[in-house]
Amino acid sequence: MAKRAQPITGLQATGGVFALLVVLTILGPLVAVIWRAEGLTDLRPADWAAIRFTLLQAALSALVSCLAAIPVARALARRRFAGRSAFIALLGAPFILPVIVAVMGLLAIFGRSGWINSALEGIGAGTIEIYGLFGVVLAHVFLNLPLATRLLLQGWLAIPSERIRLARSLNFQQRDMRRHFEWPLLAATLPGALLVIFLICTTSFAVALILGGGPAATTVELAIYQAFRFDFDLGRAAYLGLVQVMICVGAGLLAWRFARASQFGAGLDRPAMRWPDDTQGARRFDLAVLTAAGTFLLLPLLAVAAEGVGAVFGLPLSTWEAALRSVTLALASTALAVGLALPMALLTAGHAARAGLEGVGLLSIAVSPLVVGTGLFIIVFPIADPVALSLPITGLVNALVALPFLLRALIPAAAAAEATQGRLADALGMRGAARLRHAILPRLRRPLGFGAGLAAAFSMGDLGVIALFSAPGQETLPLEMYRLFGSYRTDDAQGAAVVLMSLSLGLFWLFDQGARVNAAA
Repeated sequence: MAKRAQPITGLQATGGVFALLVVLTILGPLVAVIWRAEGLTDLRPADWAAIRFTLLQAALSALVSCLAAIPVARALARRRFAGRSAFIALLGAPFILPVIVAVMGLLAIFGRSGWINSALEGIGAGTIEIYGLFGVVLAHVFLNLPLATRLLLQGWLAIPSERIRLARSLNFQQRDMRRHFEWPLLAATLPGALLVIFLICTTSFAVALILGGGPAATTVELAIYQAFRFDFDLGRAAYLGLVQVMICVGAGLLAWRFARASQFGAGLDRPAMRWPDDTQGARRFDLAVLTAAGTFLLLPLLAVAAEGVGAVFGLPLSTWEAALRSVTLALASTALAVGLALPMALLTAGHAARAGLEGVGLLSIAVSPLVVGTGLFIIVFPIADPVALSLPITGLVNALVALPFLLRALIPAAAAAEATQGRLADALGMRGAARLRHAILPRLRRPLGFGAGLAAAFSMGDLGVIALFSAPGQETLPLEMYRLFGSYRTDDAQGAAVVLMSLSLGLFWLFDQGARVNAAA
């Protein structure tokens, strides 16, 4: 409910129109998919196998990621050491890292010719096979362990320092801390983290494309790609797309059902205190956990850099053309995402339609990008050549993927800017562009830069919609890298991975840091 009378400005009205367009852009292809599915009764045994594998790998990935994240988050919450902030920042790197680069790093470590298999062969201990269920789960754990750790760490850090002080005065032992603090916080945060990661893993495409792919290791998204790309069976692709939506919506409803608030109450924001009964053994255990997690997350990135740097300057011209195409597409997609998100966030600044706009963000997550791409192909196919529009469609879908993250960053900042600067702007008669420039945008600079950086990094690393219906000469860098890898040009693929990783992290850094210039002024 609005706290004071606030007329809807032109920019806010634009936000409402944009929100409606986003809903139509997502639901229109979904309706086209449902219409094209024709009957919804013809699932083949291979499709049921894909559904079972999707649910199995997503469940295992979520379970392993969260179980491994518990000791890591616990150690980070209890310890203060030099480089702790850098370590926590490292946890964010896999989130913006292109998935195909992460997979290349894991192959360098766990692949048939990787470091671990070479060591195992050297001592006659056999080898491990990364392709199939093990590899898919391993890659998902690598990508989602940091996210699970950050989610659980917030639960530990939400325990007020005053509660820790009281526990110390009562001479609590470790078992008392687990009973009164850690089990309740895990009960509050773990179900949500499990379901969010399960949802992410059900829509994973690039991981299954490279590390799965066989009859026994095909996900629903990969089955959609195969039905579309190899069989050109639009009806089956549409039907599988509908199944994918049902899985995502089911997981989303479960995540919403199990969302619980913290039960520890608010504190006075005092610095965290050392936990009671902090033994030497506990400190050694935390050190071992943090060392293992850091090694697991950092080693694949170092492997990509070490094996690919030497090949960068020998890359073929087509790779550099693909890199330029990806950067152009990422900038266009970022501009579109920001152009959509900013008016929508400002619409909520006057306490209007917040629930509805957050629903638009959830809709973007629930409907898989591959399903949206399939639906857009079905819509465009009768009136134009979809292949000729593959890059604009990819840019549009990438912008929709980034939209929830931009809204999540901008909406609280826009509400705070309106609350603190709105009355003064009203008193000075500031309207339209002047109000936006002098009262609102300076307060949105940081979240806007962060969200734009995420959007650019996501678009640079995308290997989904572009793989559906691109033609020769339209490859983005991730697709070019995948084709180099598929044609056994491993050195060139590793060089392309270094370029892709550098461009993704570089674009994120430029947007994020660029928004902080003169931020203190």
